Amino acid sequence: MDLLDAARGFHEDLTLWRRDIHAHPELGFEERRTSDLVAGKLAEFGIEVHRGIGRTGVVGRLRVGNSPRTIGLRADMDCLPMHETNNFAHRSQHDGRMHACGHDGHTTMLLGAARYLAKTCNFDGTVNFIFQPAEEGRGGADAMIEDGLFDEFPCDAIFGMHNRPGLAVGKFQIRPGAMMAGGAFFDIAIRGKGAHGARPEAGVDPVLVASHIVAALQSIVARNVRPVDTVVVSVTRIAGGDAYNVIPERASLGGTVRCFSREAMALVEDRMRRIAEGVAAGFGATAELDFRYLFPPLVNDADETEFIADCAADVVGAGNINRQGPLTMASEDFSRMLEIVPGAYIQIGNGDGEGACEVHNPGYDFNDGALPYGAALFARLVERRLARLAR
Repeated sequence: MDLLDAARGFHEDLTLWRRDIHAHPELGFEERRTSDLVAGKLAEFGIEVHRGIGRTGVVGRLRVGNSPRTIGLRADMDCLPMHETNNFAHRSQHDGRMHACGHDGHTTMLLGAARYLAKTCNFDGTVNFIFQPAEEGRGGADAMIEDGLFDEFPCDAIFGMHNRPGLAVGKFQIRPGAMMAGGAFFDIAIRGKGAHGARPEAGVDPVLVASHIVAALQSIVARNVRPVDTVVVSVTRIAGGDAYNVIPERASLGGTVRCFSREAMALVEDRMRRIAEGVAAGFGATAELDFRYLFPPLVNDADETEFIADCAADVVGAGNINRQGPLTMASEDFSRMLEIVPGAYIQIGNGDGEGACEVHNPGYDFNDGALPYGAALFARLVERRLARLAR
């Protein structure tokens, strides 16, 4: 029986676990129930369990044989703070929280690999199953690293996986080098002078200032970034005022920046600060920028990219692997782990049929059909990297 057939043998269990996690989403550093489920399953499989790494993170360690070789496999566990619009039985039971990025599926695929590997033990070395909290912009990777993740659980290489809507189930895509953008969040606090809505001349309108700043920020990409570089600056929220007839004292706006180099990110931060402060001053207001560089670009090691692509080809055939996949403007804090340990991050198909929904959408759901493929690939990485050596 090959790996994919073996994973399909417990597909029903994988689906039950995934839907249970989906129905009980938890925000970053609040993944207590999910951590309990993960730790319980790992212990049930006979895997050594370590908790509290990165607050709610879990690491399972499985040693077989005497080889000093090690490998790390990582999945994320947290959800997003958004309302789910699906009506199926396993929809979120917690309004305002939703697994809209597929972390429920990622966690389940890694649990499936752990189950298989603990049963077959067809390798020689140590596997570290890393279940990370708080991937969605809250620094879960850094928290695990700061808690000594790679000191306590050294890895010769580390691998991760993310679902890709629009890519057929059973297909994978990856690229060597930079694959996902670095990410930053920003907030701009604007202070004007409050007044009666009927007497704007008596005040300094921070809402008007915010509107001009939003428009001016678009000049960064259009006129400051080299055309050959890829940068996105998105203002995603603007707030100010509580009454129809009151010009407020304060307004705020916020958003995100994505790019593929630290130099480009530094340029955006500098121009954003100059624009915000300069535009505000022109209206007689003040503006203060809070710019938070969250993730570096995700850069796949060339050799490890080839290795995981070869392993995926073992599972689904070479024709189902795109080794020069597209750049992705989304960010992923697995990039922090890849700065320390060589490895690679691959995208797994979540379906390309009617209704295939993009991540971070209130109608999204992870495709359970992809679960055996992800579990099989994780397991194949271990069996091939830690293959028993001939004696």
